[in-house]
Amino acid sequence: MRRIIKFAIILFLIFLPTYYLLATNCCIYAQDKVIAVVNSEIITQKELTDFLTFIRLQYSRQLQGKALEEKVNSMRIDSLQRLIEDRLILQQAKLNKITVEPSRVKAKIDEIRKRYAAESDFEQDLAKQGLVRADLESKIGEQMLMYNLIEQKVRSKIIIRPDEITTFFTQNKEQFLKPEERILTLLIFQDEETAKTVGSRLHSGEKLDELATKFSFTKDKLSASPGQQLRPEIEATVFKLGINEVSDPVKIDNQYFIFRLDEIIASQRLSLTQAQDKIQAYLFEKKMQEDLAKWLDELKKQSYIKILEN
Repeated sequence: MRRIIKFAIILFLIFLPTYYLLATNCCIYAQDKVIAVVNSEIITQKELTDFLTFIRLQYSRQLQGKALEEKVNSMRIDSLQRLIEDRLILQQAKLNKITVEPSRVKAKIDEIRKRYAAESDFEQDLAKQGLVRADLESKIGEQMLMYNLIEQKVRSKIIIRPDEITTFFTQNKEQFLKPEERILTLLIFQDEETAKTVGSRLHSGEKLDELATKFSFTKDKLSASPGQQLRPEIEATVFKLGINEVSDPVKIDNQYFIFRLDEIIASQRLSLTQAQDKIQAYLFEKKMQEDLAKWLDELKKQSYIKILEN
C-alpha cells in the first residue's frame, strides 16, 4: 500500500553534503537567486539545490548517469512545490503560536549525536555540510513545529469508522492473502574456513548444538516470504531449500552465512480481525493525505505565491 508523505522535508535537507562550489561571487549570486516568494518570505536557488541533491542521492541507488539526471530534472518543478508547501506550513505554525519544547529538540540532537563515535566526529561532519550545531537545532525545531501544526489541524481530526474497515476488507479480499512463510535457522561466520567446515559437518549429519560448542559462530532465526525484497544472494538460497536442508556458505559483505530451513507455513487468507489493523493504518493514511492536500490548497488560496524561476 502506497504511503505518500508530503511534509517534513526539512529533516531530509539537514544532512545533505554540499556538492556545489561557492568559490566566486558569480556562484554565490546564483545560489542566492530568489526563485519563489511565499507571502513575505523567499525561497532561494540554494534551498532547491539542497533538496534536489537529496533526490539525487536517493535515486543514485537505482539509476546512474543520464537516466539519473533525467529523473532529477523531471522532479524539479514538483520539488519546488513541496518546498513552497513546507514554507506555508511553517508560516502557519508561527501564526498559530505552535511551540516546541526545547527538551524535544535537544533529545533529537542527542539521538543524532549517538551515531558518532566522538563529539569531534559529529562536529566535523556538520562542518563538512556547512552547518554548526545551532543550524541543526533550528532545522529540527522547524520540522517539529510543522509536525505539531499538522497534528492539530489535520491528523487529530481524522476518524476511521468500523464500517469503513469492514467495507474495505469485503471489497479487497485479494489483498489479504498472506504469502508462504519460511522459518530458517541462520548461522553467521566471520571467516570462510569455519563456515565451510561447519557446513560440511552439518551436511554429514552432525548436530548443530554440538558444533556450537566447538566452533565460533552466531545463531539466529530468519522469517522469509516471497516479495520481501531480500538480498538476491539470500533469496536465491532460501527458496531452494527443503525442510531441514542446509545451504552451502553464502558470502554477504565480509561475513559468511549458512541457512537451514526449519518450517514452511503455507499461504493463508487473513480474517477481518487479522487484517483490521493494517486496513485501519491504510485508511488513516489515505484520509490524512487527502485532508492534508485540501488544507494545503486552502492555504495556497489565502496566500501570495509567486514562482520566479525560469
